[in-house]
Amino acid sequence: MGNMWDQKYESMSREDMRAVQSERLADCVRRVYHNVPFFRAKMDEMGVSPDDIRSVDDLKKLPFTTKQDLRDTYPYGSFATPMSDIVRIHASSGTTGKQTVVGYTKNDLRTWSEVMARTLTAAEATKHDFVQVAYGYGLFTGGLGVHYGTEYIGATVIPISGGNSKRQVQVMQDFGTTVLACTPSYSLSLAETLLELEVKPADLKLKSVVLGAEPWTNEMRKDIEQKLGVHAYDIYGLSEIIGPGVAFECECQNGLHISEDHFIPEIINPDTGEVLAEGEVGELVFTTVTKEGLPLIRYRTRDITSLHYGKCDCGRTLVRMNRVSGRSDDMLIIRGVNVFPSQIESVLLEMGETASHYLIIVDRVGILDTMEVLVEMSPEYFSDEVRALEKLEKKIRSAIESTLGISSKVRLVEPKTIERSEGKAKRVIDKRKLS
Repeated sequence: MGNMWDQKYESMSREDMRAVQSERLADCVRRVYHNVPFFRAKMDEMGVSPDDIRSVDDLKKLPFTTKQDLRDTYPYGSFATPMSDIVRIHASSGTTGKQTVVGYTKNDLRTWSEVMARTLTAAEATKHDFVQVAYGYGLFTGGLGVHYGTEYIGATVIPISGGNSKRQVQVMQDFGTTVLACTPSYSLSLAETLLELEVKPADLKLKSVVLGAEPWTNEMRKDIEQKLGVHAYDIYGLSEIIGPGVAFECECQNGLHISEDHFIPEIINPDTGEVLAEGEVGELVFTTVTKEGLPLIRYRTRDITSLHYGKCDCGRTLVRMNRVSGRSDDMLIIRGVNVFPSQIESVLLEMGETASHYLIIVDRVGILDTMEVLVEMSPEYFSDEVRALEKLEKKIRSAIESTLGISSKVRLVEPKTIERSEGKAKRVIDKRKLS
């Protein structure tokens, strides 16, 4: 039986959970219909009224919300409460188009702290721990989300933010950090810094790392756990839903538990919008039934995963989502084949003869798509012997082709030549001019 922050909701029966969700959904739809004009127009167009929504079974009657809807109502047109009730503003990074702006009421911040408390408790954190938050602070939700969750459970927060890896290591040593929160790629960057500074993980008090904000694989988990000597826990969230804390991994590491008393998940076919059955892979959709500032109905996350409702060995009954395998909107289609960067990462980490840093370059020569994978050598396998390098390149190329079903060029590069990221790792450069 794993540690739980809120046993009532984390181990609630499916029947009781559905009753909670149904009551909260009906209330949420009423609030959104009466307070958010663009969504009221969508419901009116479909001929749906709040009175038609009595249980979670009625979710499918409601229209979807997309990121474009939030951009169209930028900055505050999607909010369901007066601005005088909004006590915090966050925003997504805005890497494509306008930023999506998120507003929080006092109750929303309490909810966020609550779901992050569940997340951190599942990742071995207690009030006796020192949590080093190496996510960025600011409009990005990562840093402050973990920060408030840490304070909520009574642990000591170290709000160092991202960057300056040598200082991060010094703080770990001097302050006695026991839990580290950052992106998976940055945790590997810190592992490199430990090696460089000749600091052994065993000399630190670190016991677990809480990793999110970018997709990663089980192979990468093994790499991180081995290099840092810790348990690595996956967390999932997105700004529009609340930030980090939407879903979290327990010690069983068999999917991420969704706090479904706050966020009702569905899996849909991304092309047709059809709701898929348990276990089927598709696009994750959320309805936020307790949020006040920015409640969202059937928000399309574009993340690809599946859901499983069986009870977990940790004792939680919260639905579990599989690790996100990619996104329906930025998935690469190369010569008619769907390619996710995580597939290439798995190939490289399974082989174990290179570093875990790579860059995929996609281009189009004439009418043919080309894919080149730059792979960084690890110092222990680095060689300037041409024959050895050619042999390894051929081996990687063959493994990628076997996994993806398409050919690619592989180029090995020297250690530490692929740019490191303190936030989300940039894995793909797509040079094609795709309309």
